[in-house]
Amino acid sequence: MSVAEEGTIFRRARGRTLDAFPAGTRWRKQQTEDLQRVLGAVDREIPLVLVSGNHDVGNVPTAETVEEFRRTWGDDYFSFWVGGVLFLVLNSQLLHDASCCPALKLAQDRWLEQQLGLARQRRCQHAVVFQHIPLFLQSIDEDDDYFNLTRAVRQELADKLAGAGIKAVFSGHYHRNAGGTYQNVDMVVSSAIGCQLGRDTHGLRVVVVTAEKIVHRYCSLDELTEKGIGDDLLELMRG
Repeated sequence: MSVAEEGTIFRRARGRTLDAFPAGTRWRKQQTEDLQRVLGAVDREIPLVLVSGNHDVGNVPTAETVEEFRRTWGDDYFSFWVGGVLFLVLNSQLLHDASCCPALKLAQDRWLEQQLGLARQRRCQHAVVFQHIPLFLQSIDEDDDYFNLTRAVRQELADKLAGAGIKAVFSGHYHRNAGGTYQNVDMVVSSAIGCQLGRDTHGLRVVVVTAEKIVHRYCSLDELTEKGIGDDLLELMRG
């Protein structure tokens, strides 16, 4: 999520970990080992937060594909606190199609209700959600698409998140930058560091959280190489 020159708290691997789909897909094992090797070189002072996506557990997840993800990478949904900010990580594939594993979706739904209740009770400084599939790409009432959650699902979830004071939802999946707002929730869709499906360049999103606000910017790899994240974001981090 945040890759800054100084003061980085954690990095979020957006959306999915691999390209090869689960269930014995060719190159799956090699890609897993390759990514683990690369991530092993990350400074251990910077925790990694991995978010499951469709290439991890499948477009239609099963108990087996979810269990494979858990064995390899850890929990597929969880929460954590950093500096008074509550972060919720969701398995959005269970929101997309849980027809093969309804019990897993029910478990996540119940857990999310508890977490949102905690967000309301604790009155956290900010509350943020990470999930692979965006609620929407531009507007809450847009048509259903492969790259968003269905209207019924997104509306129900968006209302719950807004009611609990969630400030932002960060997603990937679209391989393009997009987003919008619903009530007080900022829906942020980030393009990919790899494959681009639009006109965005290879890059990542830098997010700075202060006591007052959440500021984010998509930076190309060239921009980061040439000038870093920008003096304005660095100043916010120092402040």
